[in-house]
Amino acid sequence: MNQLLGWRCTLCGATYAPHEIEYVCPQHGDAGIVDAVYDYAGIAAAASPRTLAASRDTSMWRYRALLPVAGDAPVPPLHVGGTPLYHAAALGAQLGLPNLVVKDDGRNPTASFKDRASALVLLKAQEQRAAIVTTASTGNAGAALAGLAASIGQPTVIFAPKTAPPAKVAQLLTYGATVLLVDGNYDAAFELCLAASKEFGWYCRNTGYNPYTVEGKKTAAYEICEQLRWQAPDAIFVSVGDGNIITGLHRGLQDLLALGWIDKLPRLMAVQASGSSAIYNAWASGADTITPVQATTVADSIAADLPRDGLRGLRAIRETGGKAIQVTDDEIPGRDPAVGSADRRLRGAGRSRGAGRAAGGDWRAGIGERRAEIGDWRAEIGDRRSGIGDRGSEIGDRRSEIGDRRPEIGDRRSEIGDRRSETGDRREWGEREIGERRAESGGDRGRDEGRWC
Repeated sequence: MNQLLGWRCTLCGATYAPHEIEYVCPQHGDAGIVDAVYDYAGIAAAASPRTLAASRDTSMWRYRALLPVAGDAPVPPLHVGGTPLYHAAALGAQLGLPNLVVKDDGRNPTASFKDRASALVLLKAQEQRAAIVTTASTGNAGAALAGLAASIGQPTVIFAPKTAPPAKVAQLLTYGATVLLVDGNYDAAFELCLAASKEFGWYCRNTGYNPYTVEGKKTAAYEICEQLRWQAPDAIFVSVGDGNIITGLHRGLQDLLALGWIDKLPRLMAVQASGSSAIYNAWASGADTITPVQATTVADSIAADLPRDGLRGLRAIRETGGKAIQVTDDEIPGRDPAVGSADRRLRGAGRSRGAGRAAGGDWRAGIGERRAEIGDWRAEIGDRRSGIGDRGSEIGDRRSEIGDRRPEIGDRRSEIGDRRSETGDRREWGEREIGERRAESGGDRGRDEGRWC
């Protein structure tokens, strides 16, 4: 049963019924981001740590009772979520953190954390019978949307900066998306995507705009705490661009605390590239507003002049007693070998997280040992520094003009096919099997204190 009571504007506090608005609070235009409001008593009656332990569903949909979806709503067929939590012993030994663990969301269908958001957004788009779903992206969010959409035959249009890595553009095309390269950066692509969605009635996935993106991403917080036997970690480190992922984690942790499934909120630690550090700047200066920057960083997945979910991201840091950290581009690739020796090699946004862990000094003091991290590890198609030929260099004159030339999707839909068979490998739960935890309930919260980070 859907326990969503409605939406609350994060700027003015105005409340709306579940179907009263589509995206944002109308009193603030496109900036009126809303939070979901839930009936926690209803959720508690429908789900508990014990019922979850008995569930055979290892995907993000095991948490249906905590999501704004009906119990019988059809979901995309690809297995999203249920990704492993690794004990990073080698890296932890280097950092003096013997209980360091790493969340590997590279196991998702398109190798991205953002598959969680896209899965829920597509479910809502299907409910509305949307003809086309669109988003702005530097690559990963667009790939997540296009890949999952291909599995259900849903046409997509992706707006990407013309500076997007060719390998990522190739990934979008492989999934059958219509790709429009924009003369400008991610922010320009974002605005053009909004304009197109309003003009043509397309369903918009943009983060910091569509409220369901956060609702999908919060499932990672549920998984982390469940995998740690409902003992919340002391801190969670996450790479931050527009602020939507750290906001999603915060929302998920708030849900669990309200339900009494965890007994504290972990400190949320935001890691930003110094060349794209608008949220870090606001946190360090004590400001309550986000001042745009001119973003330039090798971590293209977290490059944003104006973080669209920056205010909620900033609140997530402050309300949990967390911190913001910035790392230079020189520090980012230099930390790859250290992280890779512990688990696997990181790419894109995930690299800034590795640098954040090893930057050393004052930010490590007092963090404690029980830490969890969100690994947003991206699969790269070939060498991301090499060209991909004519397919990746030009998309014609369709870069920024839409006009009356609505993209023809039709036969360009790609089939994911054999990739569905791979989902079995993504259903592992790290070092602990779900079976070992089925006997555990909320009452186990105090056992094995300090065993995991």
